[in-house]
Amino acid sequence: MEKNGKIFVPPPKDGRDFKELFKQLAAVGAGRPLGRDGFPQGPWTPDLLAEAISQIDSNRLGVDLRTVQLWFQENDKGISPSNIRWLARIFGCDDPEATSEWLMELIAAQSRLISKRRDSKKAVRSTVSIVSEAPPSVTADDETRPAAGIAQDSEVTRKRQRFSLAERSEALFSHGSPLNLPASIFAGASALGFLSYIVGIASITYGRPDGVVKEVGFLWAPNWTLLFMVLLPLFFAVVIELLAFWKQDARLRLVVHANSSESTKAWASNVRAYSYSYWAVFLICILVAGVLQWIGVCLVPLLEGSGDYAISWGTIAIVQPDLISVPLEIVFTALSYLYMSICFYLFFAGLILLHTIVHDLWKIEGDVKAQPDVAHRRERAEIRLRIMRGIFRCTVLGVLVAVSMKIQSAYLSSNGEDVVTWLIHDMSSVLDGHPDGSESLGYRMPTHYSSLLVAISACVVFVYGFLRLPLEKRFRVILWKMAAVVGLLFASYLLIDAFDGFSIFLGVSVLLAVYSLFDPEFGQRRNAELEGNQSVS
Repeated sequence: MEKNGKIFVPPPKDGRDFKELFKQLAAVGAGRPLGRDGFPQGPWTPDLLAEAISQIDSNRLGVDLRTVQLWFQENDKGISPSNIRWLARIFGCDDPEATSEWLMELIAAQSRLISKRRDSKKAVRSTVSIVSEAPPSVTADDETRPAAGIAQDSEVTRKRQRFSLAERSEALFSHGSPLNLPASIFAGASALGFLSYIVGIASITYGRPDGVVKEVGFLWAPNWTLLFMVLLPLFFAVVIELLAFWKQDARLRLVVHANSSESTKAWASNVRAYSYSYWAVFLICILVAGVLQWIGVCLVPLLEGSGDYAISWGTIAIVQPDLISVPLEIVFTALSYLYMSICFYLFFAGLILLHTIVHDLWKIEGDVKAQPDVAHRRERAEIRLRIMRGIFRCTVLGVLVAVSMKIQSAYLSSNGEDVVTWLIHDMSSVLDGHPDGSESLGYRMPTHYSSLLVAISACVVFVYGFLRLPLEKRFRVILWKMAAVVGLLFASYLLIDAFDGFSIFLGVSVLLAVYSLFDPEFGQRRNAELEGNQSVS
């Protein structure tokens, strides 16, 4: 049949699923224009169909060539609701009534495909369960060499059941609801806040021998409130979103000939390759940053009644034993440092996952770089930009974590009454033309070192992505703006308490960094897209 100068095939309504229906329609060239002689021009190809869908006026984004290729292949992939709409326009030959009929037919065919997939998975599971429950059959071969077969099977089983810290850590980010991990971190910080109220150290002041009265309460410490209640949950949320995008979408689009199970196995192999990194980070965070730091900073000073560290909520029992007892202080600080060490292990595990994503993308792109068509290049550029955008957000949040840690450490050795007043006084003293000139006391500040490790680690991941994933010319300005923000924020971190007025530079950098979390491209994305569209046309 002919409709609007194109080949029209009415919906068959014969109960076929999407794959079967699409295969027939592509073969007859349904929706293709008739030739000059009035005869069909031939079947659809992925290139022709992708081009036809992209030329629909109301379809501004077009469709990916790789997505269309998946429709032609024998796999478990169906079609998204948005693409069903455009495919119905093609098969309906731009006729409203025919398009509506084809839309209903394609939706029903997609539903049948999903149902068929679900039934096949259930059948496979039931078969596997039956086989696993059945007793092993003994054959002549088994009787001749039973020991070797049993030993080999048991070895395989042991390998499969072997504990993998890397895979367990990755599962915390990829399995279950994306809200689980951020909510757990927030809940832990909230629980510590309530406990600080119960034990009486939520908001406390003490007078130093030099007459300075300082606020050292738990809830006034940004490295225990702002860090664990805002920054880390946001960091984990971004990592989870980026990991889901890479595993479930981007990786499948780049590796055309691999199905979802093969892609999952390849990704799991990449994660296991970082096992030593996970164990190294785990030991450092739990044993060194957790146990040893708690012993040196809290336990020993509390037991001896003195120390070389500035008095904080963790050691207030030394100077105010009537406020909280030493045993209770030891228990509360132990719980706090245990929570802190676990959180920072997860923080570094998130950075390792970001590095894994960048390295995986870099290896895959080495295999597909030879594909010259514009659609592939644009798709890869979009994927690289989205990944770099997520890594940039994580880097900014990581450096802000380091900033909150160093601010609290510097404040405890300063002459400020509380953190907010200290920063405002530093800012106003320079703006008023009367620099304070006061020097910090010579306390030992291990948090300065640990915060530096956090800041450097966050920046290293961004630099690795910056070098491994070069963007197209129209997106390079965006990448350089991101690098400038990271560099400015890192410089402001290094200069905390280095001179009078450091808070002005820090405030500007933090405001710029917070804005960049919402708009990493700084309004450059739309201009780059327009430039890219003009160059393609």
